[in-house]
Amino acid sequence: MTRLVGIVGKPNVGKSTFFSAATMVTVPIAAYPFTTIKPNRGIGYVRVNCVCKELGVKDEPVNSVCRDGIRMIPVELVDCAGLVPDAWQGRGLGNQFLDEIRTADALIHIVDASGGTDLEGRICKPGTHDVLEDVRFLDKELDMWILRILKRDWEKITRRGKIGRDELIRDLGERLSGLAIGQKSIDYALRESELKVESVGSWLDEDLIALIHRIRLLSKPMIIAANKIDLPQARENLTQLATSDYKIMPCSAEAELALRRSREKNITDYDAGDSNFKILNPQVLTQEQLRVLERIENEILATYGSTGVQESISFAFLNLLGMVVVYPVENVENLTDHKGRVLPDAYLVPPQTTAREFASMIHSDLGRGFLYAIEARSKKRVGENYIVNDRDVLSIVSTAKRG
Repeated sequence: MTRLVGIVGKPNVGKSTFFSAATMVTVPIAAYPFTTIKPNRGIGYVRVNCVCKELGVKDEPVNSVCRDGIRMIPVELVDCAGLVPDAWQGRGLGNQFLDEIRTADALIHIVDASGGTDLEGRICKPGTHDVLEDVRFLDKELDMWILRILKRDWEKITRRGKIGRDELIRDLGERLSGLAIGQKSIDYALRESELKVESVGSWLDEDLIALIHRIRLLSKPMIIAANKIDLPQARENLTQLATSDYKIMPCSAEAELALRRSREKNITDYDAGDSNFKILNPQVLTQEQLRVLERIENEILATYGSTGVQESISFAFLNLLGMVVVYPVENVENLTDHKGRVLPDAYLVPPQTTAREFASMIHSDLGRGFLYAIEARSKKRVGENYIVNDRDVLSIVSTAKRG
C-alpha cells in the first residue's frame, strides 16, 4: 500500500533540479527541452514531528531518520520528462511520459513561475509567458490522455442501451484500473456531476471530459510548485497562480539543491525543510559562494520560510493523499522492538487503514495471524478493524513470530 508521487510539467521548468534536490540523485540538468529522456525514480522524504519528544524517549530509527525530533520518512518519487502540447496524441515523447505516471497517486506540477519558458519549454524573456497557461495546458494533456483511453471501448458501453449506475462504475473502473484510478473516485465524480447514467449514450465529449477532470482530481490530486521564486517576475506571478484550483507552493529548487550539497560537504548545518541554516566553515568558501548563501537566506528563506521543495513533497503525501504516520513497537512499556531499539520504524499509511492492514504492511504473516493490537499511550487493546490514527504507537499481537 505504498504511494508514488510523480513530478510533472513541461520541459525546462526545473523538474530535474527539483528531483535532484529532493532525492540527491544526480540526473542530467540542462536548459533545453527533453533533457530527461528516461523517467528517473528516487527516494525523497516526508518530514514530520516525531513522537519521541512527546513520549520523552531517545529513539533509534532504522527505516527512517530522526534528528532533533524531526522524523524523515522515505517515499518514492518519479521524475517524468517534460510534456509538450498534444503529448496525449503522441507528440514529442508524450505517450511514453504519460505512461510513466499511470501508477502515480498524486502529482507535483513544477511551473516556471517567472514566466520564462514558453509552452514548448523554450527559454523566453521572464514575465512574457502566462503562467496560468501552463496549468491549463497540463490539465488538458492529462484529461485528454484519459479520454483517449476511455473512448477506445466507449461504444461497447453505450450500445448496450440501458445501463445501471453500478454497472457503469464497474465498466469505467475496469478501463481506468491501469491508471491507479479506483471505482470510489468514479462514484464520487458521478455523484458530483449532473450527468444522468440512464442517458449515457447521449453524453458528449465535453461531458466526458468534465467527468474525467473530476475523476482525475480525486484519484491523482495535484499541488503546484511555483519554481524559480527567486526571480522578481515569479513573485509577481504568485497572485496569478493563486487563482487556479490548486494549492500553490513557492519554490526554489536551485536553492534547495545548493543547501543540500553544502550540507553534504559539511559547509552548512541544514536539514531539508528548515527555515534557516548556519554556515559551519565560512573560511572554505569564496566570496561568491557566501553571496549565494546570503541571497538564499535573505531572499528565499526569510521571505517564504523555506525553499518549498520539502514542503511540496510533504504536502503531497500528508495533505493530498491524507497519509498518517504510525510507529510499530513490540514492547509498549519501553517502546522497543524485539532487538530493544526504541521507536525504530515509522510507517506512512493511507487514511482509513485498519490495525490488521497495518500489521500486514509490516509483514504478511503478522496480518494473517493478527489477534489484536495494543495502543501504547492508553495501553488499551484494539481489534482488527481499529482505524489507525496519525502518531499512533502500536504493538501488534499475532500468532506469527516477528523476524
